[in-house]
Amino acid sequence: MGDPYILMLVALAILAVVDLVVGVSNDAVNFLNSAIGSKAISVKKIMIIASVGVFFGAVTSSGMMEVARKGIFNPNMFVFQDVMFIFMAVMITDILLLDIFNSLGMPTSTTVSIVFELLGSAVVIALIKIANSDTQSITDIWNYINYETATNIILGILLSVVVAFSVGAIVQYFSRLIYSFNFESRPKYINSLFGGFAVTAITYFIIIKGLKGTDFYASIKPLLETSTLQIIAISFVIWSVLSYLLIRFFKVNILVLIIGVGTFSLAMAFAGNDLVNFIGVPIAALNSYQSFTDPLINVGGLSAEEFSMGVLAAKVKSNIWLLLLAGAVMVITLWTSSKAKSVIETGINLSRQGEGHEKFQPNNLSRITVRFAMFLNSGINAVIPKSTQVFINSKFEKPLLQLPKDKTYEMPAFDLVRASVNLIMASVLISIATSMKLPLSTTYVTFMVAMGTSLADRAWGRESAVYRVAGVLNVIGGWFLTAIIAFTAAGVIAYMISWHVAMIPVLLLVVGFLIGRNTIKHRKKTSEIKKKNNLEREELITMNGVIEESADHIAGVASRIEKLYTNVVNDLANHDLNKLRKTDKHVAKLNEEIDGLKDGVFYFIKSLDETSVQASRFYIMVLGYLQDAAQSISYISRASYKHVNNNHKNLKKGQLKDLKQIDVELSSLLNKVSTVFNDRSFDDLNIILIEKRELLNNVSSSIEKQVARIRTDETSPKNTTLYFSILLETKDLISALMNLLQTYEEFHLNTK
Repeated sequence: MGDPYILMLVALAILAVVDLVVGVSNDAVNFLNSAIGSKAISVKKIMIIASVGVFFGAVTSSGMMEVARKGIFNPNMFVFQDVMFIFMAVMITDILLLDIFNSLGMPTSTTVSIVFELLGSAVVIALIKIANSDTQSITDIWNYINYETATNIILGILLSVVVAFSVGAIVQYFSRLIYSFNFESRPKYINSLFGGFAVTAITYFIIIKGLKGTDFYASIKPLLETSTLQIIAISFVIWSVLSYLLIRFFKVNILVLIIGVGTFSLAMAFAGNDLVNFIGVPIAALNSYQSFTDPLINVGGLSAEEFSMGVLAAKVKSNIWLLLLAGAVMVITLWTSSKAKSVIETGINLSRQGEGHEKFQPNNLSRITVRFAMFLNSGINAVIPKSTQVFINSKFEKPLLQLPKDKTYEMPAFDLVRASVNLIMASVLISIATSMKLPLSTTYVTFMVAMGTSLADRAWGRESAVYRVAGVLNVIGGWFLTAIIAFTAAGVIAYMISWHVAMIPVLLLVVGFLIGRNTIKHRKKTSEIKKKNNLEREELITMNGVIEESADHIAGVASRIEKLYTNVVNDLANHDLNKLRKTDKHVAKLNEEIDGLKDGVFYFIKSLDETSVQASRFYIMVLGYLQDAAQSISYISRASYKHVNNNHKNLKKGQLKDLKQIDVELSSLLNKVSTVFNDRSFDDLNIILIEKRELLNNVSSSIEKQVARIRTDETSPKNTTLYFSILLETKDLISALMNLLQTYEEFHLNTK
């Protein structure tokens, strides 16, 4: 009877390693955002500091492992088989859920996911036990579940979101009034006091949050509980004096020091607090199996269906070697995970000071929120005296960075002041909640503090507010969705496992397949992003740069339109709805990329050198013609998809024959366009312009043929509408491309 459970333990061990990888990929955003976004320290040094913090936090996390054993369900109400089914369901669900969020680049809470997975699977197993019992009813479910914990977690979510955002915004606002954006010129005593406050808060956070639950903490706990205020006051004085000495004699930038110490503290807190989310369940399963097979505990050799797991209620000291191994896996993942980089980018983009590409699209709720904020702001400004407004606005004026014309520089997402406030306030809030024994998610606190500070720092201007607010709402909605999905999915998987143990290998294969597929898709997406020839907006753009940039865009668009047009014609001929749907997605992607280029025109023009400003008009016209061509293929694709999706008749053989002939000629033309611009053989443009006349004549001829068909044998008005739409849009597509080529030829001749 023991063999199946040994195999389950092996599976859980493998799942624990995988969960560590996907978990770290998700939670790295908590402690890396501020340091990476501010560029205060090199990325390599940041990773070293974070790695040390993660490793140290993993070793001190033993006190947190009780949650998986008895925090959510009452183990004495379950037998060994029940808890093994619960633990398998939790790990399978957790890996799938976190991997999906990582692939989307969305930070979520591993604490909430593990709690609701334990809750969902335990509820289902409990309901099965109740259903099989003659003496129990549905009301006995409360004997199985610690429902108070789930209630506290939900309240903790709501409270942490509001408090972290509000406190972060208030502290950042007053910090900016004190520091302004010219923080380098502030008096030394201000930097010293700020350093004393910051390092005191962070070190207290390390002691309270990082060491709680360890043997070391137990020895200093009485002192901390009786002399908290005195310890904080003395620490503040000591650190303030030390900060002054470092600034005065060693020329240390105290803000950089704060960011380094804060990154270490949050990394340690993450590992110490969240390690239970990744390996707590497998360790609990190992403890359960050891108790089940121990003859001194399982007296009489009870079966897995009879042995009560009340033993899990007792405190068990975690194996230090397992913690060290887990810490090593977390550090390796931190250095190698591409998905971690995607999640970090989401947090940084939503809080960055400058403009740029917005990941999230605005929605009605974000628009209403921004309008309300603008209305509220106008009301506040009506009350505040003008002189006060002028003083406040002066503190938020950003200095202009003067660089030589041949110098490139990538601006940080935000400055050292905001990065320091992010780390300080996240540390303070988490340590206060921990000392008050309140449930809290490190993800919620760190993310919402960052959002609050970015709002107070006027990073959400009129140009970006609706996008940033939409992003925050999406992330918050994802958090609540995490709880619902985790509860439901874990319950379903627990039921499947309890139905038959053979479902476990099936589910493990599904997990392997989905993670492999998501990883391949994510790598492909990442490589596509790297291949994009987006302009580096900080670089100086010359006349040759304009030619090179636009030539690459034209060649790429011509090649893609050729493939898309051919696909539409072939798929329409075969009446293949699925392929038309896929083609329409590729067309939409092409339009989005061209829209992105048009959105960047402002930065393009600002980046031109003074001798190439005349090229801005040319570049704008090129993008306009590319957009016209993309919109034409978009209309053709959508009309074809709609026609087939509505189950209308296929086009007649004569119509399809004409379309395929046009497709052959258009493909030849577009291939020549692509070749000319790839090879930069612009002298051949005139040859292509001559050839386009014959193609336009063929399109016009096809229109006349259809008119003749209508008067003789055409009986389908829907076919006629589609056919005319395709031909007319093809004509517009060719005209847009030819206007583009004429414009380019003229520009090329002028530059020569």
